[in-house]
Amino acid sequence: MLDQAKDILRQLVAFPTVSTDSNLAITHYIAGLLEACGARIEIDHDPSGLKANLFATLGPDTDGGLVLSGHTDVVPVTDQIWSTDPFEMVEQGGRLYGRGTCDMKGFLAAILAMAPEFAKTRRDRPIHFAFTYDEETGCLGAQHLASLLSERGYRPAMAIVGEPTQMRIVEGHKGCYEYTTRIQGLEGHGSAPDQGVNAVEFAARYVTRLLELREALKTRAPSDSPFEPPWTTLNIGAIHGGSVHNVIAPKAQVDWEMRPVHPADATFVNEGISAYCNDTLLPAMRAVYPAATIETEIIGEVTAFEPTRDNTAKTFLNALTGANSADLVPFGTEAGIFQQLGMDVVVCGPGSIEQAHKADEFLAIDQLERCLDVLHKIDQAFP
Repeated sequence: MLDQAKDILRQLVAFPTVSTDSNLAITHYIAGLLEACGARIEIDHDPSGLKANLFATLGPDTDGGLVLSGHTDVVPVTDQIWSTDPFEMVEQGGRLYGRGTCDMKGFLAAILAMAPEFAKTRRDRPIHFAFTYDEETGCLGAQHLASLLSERGYRPAMAIVGEPTQMRIVEGHKGCYEYTTRIQGLEGHGSAPDQGVNAVEFAARYVTRLLELREALKTRAPSDSPFEPPWTTLNIGAIHGGSVHNVIAPKAQVDWEMRPVHPADATFVNEGISAYCNDTLLPAMRAVYPAATIETEIIGEVTAFEPTRDNTAKTFLNALTGANSADLVPFGTEAGIFQQLGMDVVVCGPGSIEQAHKADEFLAIDQLERCLDVLHKIDQAFP
């Protein structure tokens, strides 16, 4: 089984499914593997038609099944220095190197390798496979899939999201809200700054206000917050704007995100920055250039994955693995989206998040073996 999983992983890595590009080729490859096992397949395209989710089912058409879920997209390799071709899996020193081996095609390979075994034992309850697009850019595919599942009336009982946790059971994480703010000013000669609207300067003021709000978020941490850090975090990811020293920059862009402990914190930040724009920045900009604008695009607002007292997925995996606890993590996943559909959810998959998104990303082979072992136990315990 391990050799089969490695072979499948080699094929998956060879698909360069960076989020900016189509994932249709890998989706059809996965569909072929599952169709060969007798799975019922549904491919749901995004509005562009260039990306798709895949939802497949083995077993009876009933409620109460288990979803095994993962995303097909990977982060770019641009400006990273790799020792090998990132889209050609290399096995060396007990590790499998390649973009996505850890995050999270290793889990995909494991569940696809196990699919023929699942097909033999399905009697009473279905096992579903969910493969999504654009997790790395706002969990867009999972949100689209959630709408589809709701429309179809699917009601699985549990879901396992196979993000890399070193096969530890994870029961919660903060939300992840991502935004891009674009500032339109008025260009001009650098020698006459008062006659233009310098978008870069206003972007700097915008960021300064965000950082003030970030400090205020620390005072809003719930006393019983289980997260580390316990407050909502805010990060400035990138600032773009300007061209040369002596030109007033007409455009600027700020990419930023926050990880709310509670949705009220997101409201606090969004209302705070909107008020600052409307009351302070825009009046100053429009006094010189009436057409000046500040517009914020929501890239994704992914709900938190809330720890709950009664979580049958956690109880189920604890019993299978011998674990007696579950962890929280700082990174985001699609788990909260499945939780909102009424499922009990855990995050549990092979590999370490410390290897994700880096050059020479790898998955330790013993992690893949542990994942296959847990999947075998699921197969025996979930007929």
